Amino acid sequence: MATELEELIGFLSSPSHPVKKIAVDIVRDYTGSEDGLESLGKYSDVVLPSLSRLLGEKKVVSEPAAQALVNLSQKPELAGKMVEMHMVRTSMETLYKQDCEITSLLIMLLVNLTQLDAGIDSLLQSADEKMHGLYVMKLVRSFCSSSCEGKFDPFEHVASVLVNISKKEDGRKLLLDQKRCLLKQIVRNDSKSLLRKRGVAGTIRNCCFEAENQLQNLLLISEFLWPALLLPVAGNKVYSEEDTRKMPLELASALSIEREPVTDPEIRVQALEAIYLLILQEAGRRAFWSVNGPRILQVGYADEDDPKAMEAYERAGSLLIQESGLDEELTETSS
Repeated sequence: MATELEELIGFLSSPSHPVKKIAVDIVRDYTGSEDGLESLGKYSDVVLPSLSRLLGEKKVVSEPAAQALVNLSQKPELAGKMVEMHMVRTSMETLYKQDCEITSLLIMLLVNLTQLDAGIDSLLQSADEKMHGLYVMKLVRSFCSSSCEGKFDPFEHVASVLVNISKKEDGRKLLLDQKRCLLKQIVRNDSKSLLRKRGVAGTIRNCCFEAENQLQNLLLISEFLWPALLLPVAGNKVYSEEDTRKMPLELASALSIEREPVTDPEIRVQALEAIYLLILQEAGRRAFWSVNGPRILQVGYADEDDPKAMEAYERAGSLLIQESGLDEELTETSS
């Protein structure tokens, strides 16, 4: 005899729209508690496909179905089952259908699914040579063209998806592919959204792990890369003409005037870690000197009060010790 929960899950496939609506609302509410997640997890082979089929329905049904899937996907074992049943493909196909009304929820679902290597591979379309990278290209295009300052931003969580995929070598190589120019698009994204800023900084930092083999590709976008990395760590000072005349125009212009400081230490740490990875390479150090990067580190360090960020400044500065007295100046400032 079917249990009450089994009957409820069965109603998700009811031909009656009102019955289906009530059932999906109750299932969504179940996923709001740990006990509910555990109970539904026992019927994952049935409930996950049933919820997936509802994503293409009207918003009154698709929204609670997507909310339930987002909650369920927080459990790695359930996220793994979703990836196996091609939930990444279903999410992307639904996302780019005309008049999709659950965009933000689908992106949040992708964030959870790409916490897994299998989910990243699925989003990269690694198994399909002809389609490889298409999903990511679509997401980057949407992310870079949909920034809605002061309004609801349905694609802002793509920032977290980009961080996830760039944790894996295949993802970094795709973003750094010069034919696609994806990282260049991401770096140029200018938004006040903290989520977007963190995502961009984290994605750049992860891509810089490829500096040993792909430094040239990174430096090809230096016009945008150095400002993205150096402005967050430049401190609050208005720089002198002596300092700025040694910088490229995009940096000099920004640092010659009063500007809004980057108050989030996580962004500063990520930027400094990316700089460190770049200047580990000799060509990266030369490029860093060419934009007067060491001076920016000195000034930024003097304004820094976050312990983790200070440590990141010192770590980057230590690489330049043989070429200047920068490291000594950083140490003296901290004492």
